Amino acid sequence: MASFVTEVLASSGKLEKEDLSGKISKMSRKVEDTKEEVCDMINKRYNDFLPSLQSSEELMLQVDAVSKEMDTLKNCIENEVQNVHVAVAEYTKLKQQLEKNTVIITMLGHLKEFHSAMEEFNKALLEKKYVDAANRLERARNSVGSLKRWKTSELPLLSALSSELTVQRENLIYHLGDEWKRLVIWKLPSTKGQVLLKNILKPLVMYASLSVRVTEQQGEGTTLALQCLEESDEERCAPSKVYNKLLLVLKTLHSHLLGTVWLHILVVKYILAILGELIWEEMSHTIIHECLVHSIPTNSSQLEKYNTVIKETEEFEKSLKEMEYLQGDSTDLLKYARDVNCHFASKKCKDVIVAARKLMTSKMHNTVKITPDSKLRLPKLPAPSSEGKVKQEILKEEVTMENSKQLSAWSLRLPACRISESVQQLMELALDTLCEAVGSSTQRENLLKFPHLAAIQHNNCMYLAHHLLTLGHHFRNHLPQPLSEGVATFVDMVPGFRKLGAQCFLAQLNVQRAELLERLSTAHNFCNLDDEDNYTAASKAVRQVIHQLKQLGTVWQDVLPVSIYCKAMGNLLNTAITEVTAKIMMLEDISSEDGNHLQTLCQTIIDEGPLVFIPLAEEKKNKNYQEEVPLYVKKWGTFKELVIVLQANLQEIVDRWADSKGPLAMEFSSSEVKSLIRALFQNTERRAAALAKIK
Repeated sequence: MASFVTEVLASSGKLEKEDLSGKISKMSRKVEDTKEEVCDMINKRYNDFLPSLQSSEELMLQVDAVSKEMDTLKNCIENEVQNVHVAVAEYTKLKQQLEKNTVIITMLGHLKEFHSAMEEFNKALLEKKYVDAANRLERARNSVGSLKRWKTSELPLLSALSSELTVQRENLIYHLGDEWKRLVIWKLPSTKGQVLLKNILKPLVMYASLSVRVTEQQGEGTTLALQCLEESDEERCAPSKVYNKLLLVLKTLHSHLLGTVWLHILVVKYILAILGELIWEEMSHTIIHECLVHSIPTNSSQLEKYNTVIKETEEFEKSLKEMEYLQGDSTDLLKYARDVNCHFASKKCKDVIVAARKLMTSKMHNTVKITPDSKLRLPKLPAPSSEGKVKQEILKEEVTMENSKQLSAWSLRLPACRISESVQQLMELALDTLCEAVGSSTQRENLLKFPHLAAIQHNNCMYLAHHLLTLGHHFRNHLPQPLSEGVATFVDMVPGFRKLGAQCFLAQLNVQRAELLERLSTAHNFCNLDDEDNYTAASKAVRQVIHQLKQLGTVWQDVLPVSIYCKAMGNLLNTAITEVTAKIMMLEDISSEDGNHLQTLCQTIIDEGPLVFIPLAEEKKNKNYQEEVPLYVKKWGTFKELVIVLQANLQEIVDRWADSKGPLAMEFSSSEVKSLIRALFQNTERRAAALAKIK
């Protein structure tokens, strides 16, 4: 019996002899058959690698025919559905079947697109049309991507198709490499390594006499040649000239790569990025050690002018990034240029030591005559309270050292005699160095800013002091007679080094202590913690203190000696709990809720405080030091007693006082305990009785 839909459509004259449902079923079978044949062909081609050109073409035609038939049937159904509303339920089922078939035919279309793109890719590759080949490969990749996006797609061919894409991509890159070798010819001796870097870029940096000459030759391309300027007297090339020469080479290469017709712009960018990655590290290293090192000023007055070099370096890197040679942010080259102060200080120290050694080893018999009127030409310095700095161009003037009101004119004057000229020059060197140091910006700030550097400086000074104790004695009996009688010992320098190291580290501890107190100052004195905002602020302050101590513990780990480490961390933790204790002791009224919040915050410090003691890299070995916290934190016992009191009742407090003999009496005075009781408990007879026992 024909369905209700068939009868309605037949009566309306819009359905032909064959039932529409039958057409759909027939079409479904045809789609499934086509799907199996296409998948089998694709599998044989890209998975089993069986040649089947004729059958594949026939299948492609079959797919096209089925697609057209599907479109016709789809249009027919859509037209019928618009006119028939009674058969909605049955047509819905038919439409779902049609949609399923549509999905399958769409997937088959993607497979057809993939196959066509790969055929065209192979053809373009053979004809050396690399841009077209790359576009066809991208089209094939998009087809595979479309297949992967279908959730109903469970084609086992996807892995085979992806593998084929990878193989053909590498094949394209291989052919591009061959073309590069064919078109770019190096007329240089055969050597291993990077030809561009070693034969062009590095020589341009290292030799000031070399320049670059670029010549255009019609039909033969562009020639890059290095030319030696015989008239050049410069030993080292200025950074700006080095950058200009390097950019000329790299810009020429860049412009000619972009001008190559058969290379797509994306391929050019890819090649430039790879080239930059290959040469940048060694090229920047060469620029630093063959150019920038020698451009560091020898006088502090020239430091401001060095900003020009920093800007030139920034522009150089910017140009490389614009040409796609360089990726990412600032590199070691720019960091080196910006860190000129440290390099200047290091270079200055080296130059002064070399000059001093040369003077001290020069011949003594070259002498000069000094008289009582001979005076050092000392500069005028600002008053100690003045914030101004002495300019480096300051002229030295003769300054009289004696006080005319109290001393005679002959005080502090040497008698006439002759001294070695080298000694006079050594004194002038020391004076020049001190004058320059007065006007220089201090680098000691780094020791205050960075805890790690402060710890290293402390260790350095202690190391030198330790070995200076015995260094002279070790060589004493083996040195010439004058030196063995005390001149060669360095014991007198030991206190100075120890003091320097201790002062540096103590200054860092003071900085850390100030930061801890600053963080705790945001806790609103730990009062009214029943207010959510106040409790949040107090909790945040405690967390920040713990975090700061943990960070310090990690920074100083395995750097400081264990004893110094534990004392330093104990001192800082003691500062924190002393401040918290003082703030709590100042509270005049602590509600039950406030007491609970205070106990929670203090317990956090008790639980996590010991964990900041991690002097050794091996975690297991730190447990002993964490258990010995009371040895390093002076107020640890006091703090723990305070936490107990915050949760105790009156009788427990009286018991811990124990007539001034209990643990509470060991940490707090009677007046402090009474103050806590008055703050924690209301005025009752029981409180009065408890207060009477605290004496």
